[in-house]
Amino acid sequence: MKDIQIYKNELDYSYVLGAYATFELLAVRPEQITQVFVHSAYKDIIQLQVLCNERSIALTQNDRVFKRLSQKENSFVIGQFSKYISRLSDTQPHVVLVNPNDMGNLGTIIRTLAGVGITNLAIITPGADYWNPKVVRASMGALFRLNIETFTSFDEYQHHFETHEIYPFMIDGDIELGPNNIPYSKKYSLVFGNEATGLPESFRRVGTSVQILQSNMIDSYNLAVSVGIGTFLFAQANR
Repeated sequence: MKDIQIYKNELDYSYVLGAYATFELLAVRPEQITQVFVHSAYKDIIQLQVLCNERSIALTQNDRVFKRLSQKENSFVIGQFSKYISRLSDTQPHVVLVNPNDMGNLGTIIRTLAGVGITNLAIITPGADYWNPKVVRASMGALFRLNIETFTSFDEYQHHFETHEIYPFMIDGDIELGPNNIPYSKKYSLVFGNEATGLPESFRRVGTSVQILQSNMIDSYNLAVSVGIGTFLFAQANR
């Protein structure tokens, strides 16, 4: 147990908690897995054993690991994996999150992006650690299907992707989005602010600002909901 550490962001490895997300990791990035732990209560161990054997990955039954690493009683499989570097594609659409704070929201957003087929996510730091097991779990393993890259500022991001058309999402953006009113672009970047403050007013001078219509019964949508609506509309219109 001495070599099993509770996750910290300075570690060069992390954990995926739960059978479904671990199977995603085995399917998409098996080369990153260092070991898999299984609880004695897990019933479908045969399939897991076969996949680990095929990939020469150590599979260990150790209930104490779960008491140390998992706060969820329904987690019966844990995968330990090495962190890795991925780069955004210059030819595909991006979502850009500016200083996202909530790990649950971030995981949900990652899963949503995979669902709508947008596989490139830029995170402007500081922000939530996307390697944190809470994010990985909330993404249901979809994190392993995305290219995720961090940037220290939005200016740095823009410098790398000058040909992308920028669409900042703001409460009073210039374009009101709707099913029949979505800008067409071959390479677009959808930019969202954090949960508490949204985007600074300075983003109004960056690209073309857009807004999602809402009733007067709320002040704004949840960040994950906004990303879901915005990415779905853009992905459908720009197929």
